[in-house]
Amino acid sequence: MSTVTDTDPETRTGGRARAGGVGERVFRGLTTGSGLVVVAAIALIGLFLVVRAVPSLLANHDDFFTSAEFNTTDAANLRFGIRDLLVVTVLSSLMALVIAMPIGMGIALFLTQYSPARLARPFTFVIGLLAAVPSIVYGLWGILVLAPAIEPIAGFLQTYLGWFFLFSPGNISPVLTGTIFTAGIILAIMILPIITATTREVFAQTPRFHIEAAQALGATRWEVIRMAVLPYGRSGFIAASMLGLGRALGETIAILLVIRASTSPSHGSLFDGGYTFASLIASAASEFSQPLPTGAYISAGLVLFVLTFVVNAIARVVAGGKVNG
Repeated sequence: MSTVTDTDPETRTGGRARAGGVGERVFRGLTTGSGLVVVAAIALIGLFLVVRAVPSLLANHDDFFTSAEFNTTDAANLRFGIRDLLVVTVLSSLMALVIAMPIGMGIALFLTQYSPARLARPFTFVIGLLAAVPSIVYGLWGILVLAPAIEPIAGFLQTYLGWFFLFSPGNISPVLTGTIFTAGIILAIMILPIITATTREVFAQTPRFHIEAAQALGATRWEVIRMAVLPYGRSGFIAASMLGLGRALGETIAILLVIRASTSPSHGSLFDGGYTFASLIASAASEFSQPLPTGAYISAGLVLFVLTFVVNAIARVVAGGKVNG
């Protein structure tokens, strides 16, 4: 009896192709499903916030967007607005971004363009450790150590630049600690590792031929950075900054510990006290027992949810719709 052996290359190749096609379809299905799960989760979160917020918004006896009052003690007479919450949240986050962006870029450029490898690796590790510090530790350090240390700086700014609204006396004056100014510095330290790590990765991926072309033209180190590294990494740096801004907008415990509460409306000053969206919700979480008062805080959460989408949309526009790296 003779044994028939399949030696046809096309048969073997066809079998591998069919197997590869099945694997390709399975992998494509898994990746598509993963993406849909993320989109569905975001949509369901948004739907939950809207459903729970609408009844409270309809029962609100004050203007939601312009009122500085947030009183939910009487479910039959809800009076709440987000004006002050928006001001404190935006001011503290933008101040953090203004401080952290240039420092993060400087560190990233130093690590990728100037620092020797034996120094860059441990330095990168130390920067990354900042991201592992718990928020409550930042909050305790901020209110007990940083706030008293920067009080002279705050006093100087208020004395000589008080004519400008950002440095005018705040709604907890004459207290200069526990303000948006202090919180902004804390947030800057917290988001610095995010901006630095992402920006460093983008700058490190600058095409070598871009750098060599600039050097061939006789460019100095700074001119190489200006003509090759920064243009290539611009969109990545913006994306990293927006990631940091998202962290700052949603930070809760550190801000709750650092910024003092205030019964007066915000003046739009960095020396104001008050609550951010996240810290207000956290401060009242233990009292979420009635649907309408709880819905008032969920309404604030909905605004924060929308705000993060707006920030990301602005980032895409500024970055030109793409991210290098």
